[in-house]
Amino acid sequence: MRKSFDGLMGLVEEAGMGDLFAGFFVFRNRRGDRVKILYFDRDGLAIWYKRLEKGRFQWPQITAETNSVQIEPRDLRLILDAIDLRTARRRKRYTRDG
Repeated sequence: MRKSFDGLMGLVEEAGMGDLFAGFFVFRNRRGDRVKILYFDRDGLAIWYKRLEKGRFQWPQITAETNSVQIEPRDLRLILDAIDLRTARRRKRYTRDG
């Protein structure tokens, strides 16, 4: 977790993860107890950093081939609030997708 603005921005661009100015990019350490979120805030890049004193963040399964996963902002909020997504139930809602 030593990388700062330029290092994290380089990872996003190198991996071709999308437009840096149109989303949040979340990075975690190997132990899963620290997280950095890189995002563009109106007029510049911002980093949000959190270190847990006890416990770990529960992340969705990431395969070795992809090395990344796309999650919804609401799911990120649940992860940061220590809610396990595997046991959380979603109610059915209408979506345009089907």
